[in-house]
Amino acid sequence: MTSCRRNRKLTMAVSGCLIIAVMALTVGLCVGLGGDTDAPEEQQRFTIDHEANTFLLDGQPFRYVSGSFHYFRAVPESWRSRLRTMRASGLNALDTYVEWSLHNPHDGEYNWEGIADLVKFLEIAQEEDFYIILRPGPYICAERDNGGLPHWLFTKYPSIKMRTNDPNYISEVGKWYAELMPRLQHLFVGNGGKIIMVQVENEYGDYACDHDYLNWLRDETEKYVSGKALLFTVDIPNEKMSCGKIENVFATTDFGIDRINEIDKIWAMLRALQPTGPLVNSEFYPGWLTHWQEQNQRRDGQEVANALRTILSYNASVNLYMFFGGTNFGFTAGANYNLDGGIGYAADITSYDYDAVMDEAGGVTTKYNLVKAVIGEFLPLPEITLNPAKRLAYGRVELTPKLALLSTEGRAALSKGDPVEAIKPKTFEELDLYSGLVLYETELPSMDLDPALLKIDQINDRAHVFVDQELVGTLSREAQIYSLPLSKGWGSTLQLLVENQGRVNFYISNDTKGIFGEVSLQLHNGGYLPLENWRSTAYPLEQSAVELWRREHTDQKALDPLLARQRILRNGPILYTGSLTVAEVGDTYLNMAGWGKGVAYVNGFNLGRYWPVAGPQVTLYVPNEILKVGENSLMILEYQRVNKTATGEDLPAVQFDAVAQLDGESGDVPLK
Repeated sequence: MTSCRRNRKLTMAVSGCLIIAVMALTVGLCVGLGGDTDAPEEQQRFTIDHEANTFLLDGQPFRYVSGSFHYFRAVPESWRSRLRTMRASGLNALDTYVEWSLHNPHDGEYNWEGIADLVKFLEIAQEEDFYIILRPGPYICAERDNGGLPHWLFTKYPSIKMRTNDPNYISEVGKWYAELMPRLQHLFVGNGGKIIMVQVENEYGDYACDHDYLNWLRDETEKYVSGKALLFTVDIPNEKMSCGKIENVFATTDFGIDRINEIDKIWAMLRALQPTGPLVNSEFYPGWLTHWQEQNQRRDGQEVANALRTILSYNASVNLYMFFGGTNFGFTAGANYNLDGGIGYAADITSYDYDAVMDEAGGVTTKYNLVKAVIGEFLPLPEITLNPAKRLAYGRVELTPKLALLSTEGRAALSKGDPVEAIKPKTFEELDLYSGLVLYETELPSMDLDPALLKIDQINDRAHVFVDQELVGTLSREAQIYSLPLSKGWGSTLQLLVENQGRVNFYISNDTKGIFGEVSLQLHNGGYLPLENWRSTAYPLEQSAVELWRREHTDQKALDPLLARQRILRNGPILYTGSLTVAEVGDTYLNMAGWGKGVAYVNGFNLGRYWPVAGPQVTLYVPNEILKVGENSLMILEYQRVNKTATGEDLPAVQFDAVAQLDGESGDVPLK
C-alpha cells in the first residue's frame, strides 16, 4: 500500500488520509497510487488488494479485459459504433493513447475539435459502459509520426533530448499536461467517472534508465490525478524492465502470442519487480504492425484465442492491442529504424488494420468471434445488436490532371509561402513543417566531368531529383541511395523534392526531416564541390489548402495533353481531380492499383499516403461518414507515375471497391 501524495494547499494527515483546508474544512478522498482509504459512498474507488493480488473497484474484486482503440484513427462520427462493437465482445474496459502532436500541432496552438475531441470520445466510451485506461504518454509510440511528440519541439529546441530530464523537454511536457489534464478531471473514477488507470511514460525501460525523469513525470501526472485513478507503467519483459519501474507506481508488462510459452517466466520477471498485486498484460498483440515494402503481418485467430485463454487462466487482467486498429489518416503514420536488429529505415503503412480483432472499417472478423467466445468464459457477454455500415463498390472514376506542383501555379497554390534562402538547405522543422514535401533548389556550377556524381550526406526520407524540372533519378533513405550521376548539358538548376515518409516512432532520437550535411558535386581531381545558396520551399499539403484550391478552380482546364498523357511524371508531381457519384452511402476502398506514390483526398479529407508499387497496401479506406449522396470530390497528388490506362487516349483512373487489398503488391493490370 502507498500513502497519499501531499496536496499543495494546507494539509494534515488524519488516519492515512488528508483533510484539506481551503476556505472551509472538507474531507478529501485518498486513493493515492494504489492505496486504501475511506471515501464517500457515491464515489467509486479503484485500488489494489496486495494480499489477494487483485484490483478492487468499490471494495469488490475486479478484473478487466480491455481493448485498444485510438480515437485519432477513426472519424468521430464512427466512434460510437466502433465502441459498441467492442463492448459486444464482452470487453469491460477501453485502452487509448492521447496524442500530444494532434492536440498541440504548433507551439502555443491547441486543437480539441473533431477527431481531436478527446473528452467527447471518453464520454461516449463511458456511455457505452466501459471503464477507461488512459495512456497520455507524453511519448506513445503507437506507430505514429514521432511517437506522438510534436515536430515543433525540434524547431524550438534543435538539440532537445526527448524522454529525458532535459529542462526544455520537461518544461514543454509541463505546459502540455496543464492543458490536457484539467479537461479530464470529471472523468477520473475518484470523481465519479470511468478512468481507472493512467499510464506514466510508455515502455521506458527498453529505452533508457533515467529515474530522475520518470520520478518527475510520475509527480507531474499525480499532481492532476490526485489519487483519483491508479498510476501504472508498461514495460517489455526483458532484462531492462527495472529501468522502467517507478516507485509507488503499479507495474505491468506486455507480450504477444510469440511469447505465450514463456508466460510463467514473464510473470516471474514482473513479480521480481513487484511481488504482490494483480498480474497484467497491458499489450497482448492479436496482430502486428506493417511497413511498406514488406508482407502484411498476420496472426492466426485460433492461436490468439488460445493465448488469451491462457493469460486469463492466471486471473490476470489483459488489454488487446489492437482490438480495433483503424487508419493513419493524413501524414500521421510513423516509421521504425533498426527494428529488431534490422538495418535501416522503414515507414509504416497508412492502414492500421493491424490484423486486429476488428478490421480497419470496424467490422466483425473470424478472429473477433473466437476472441469473444474466450472472453465469454470469464466475463458476462452483453446483449448488443450491431448495425454495421454497408461496404459498397462504386466502380471506376476517371481523373483529369489539373495542376503541376512545380509550376508557377502549383507553387502559388500549395506552397507555404516564398522560398527561404540560406547557404544550407533548411530542414522541415526549421520551416515549421509537420509533413508533406520540401523543394530544395540551387544553381549548378560548370561541370568538368561528364557524368559527375551528385552526392548527399543524408536525406530524410526520399527525394525525386530534377534538373531544370526534368526528372533524373530518385534518392532513398530506405534503400540507402544517396548519390546519382548528372551529365553535362542537362540544365542549370538542381531541384531536390524531398518527402517526409514519417518520423521514427520507436526509440525516439530526433528524427528531423530534409537534407543534412553536404550536397556536393564530383570534380575532375577526385574531390567534391559543396553546393550552397539554397532555396527551400515548403509544401504542407494540408487538406484545407488542397480543398480550397479545388473549390476555387472547379472550372480550370486540364493540363497540356502531352503532359497529361505521361505515364512517368518526368516534370514533377501532378494533382488529378475527379468526381464520384454516390446514390447510397457506405464504406468503400480507393483502389490505387497501377499508380506510383502519393496522397489521396476525398471531399477534402486526407485519406493518407498510398504506395501500391511498393505494397503491401493497395487500397485506402474511405469511411462512409465522409461521403454524401450525390457528387463527391476526389483529388490525387501523384509523385511519380499514373495508372497505365493514362497512355493513349484514356484518362487515368482509379476505382472504389467493397473489399480492402492489404496483402499484395500492386501490378499493372488495368482497372476494371
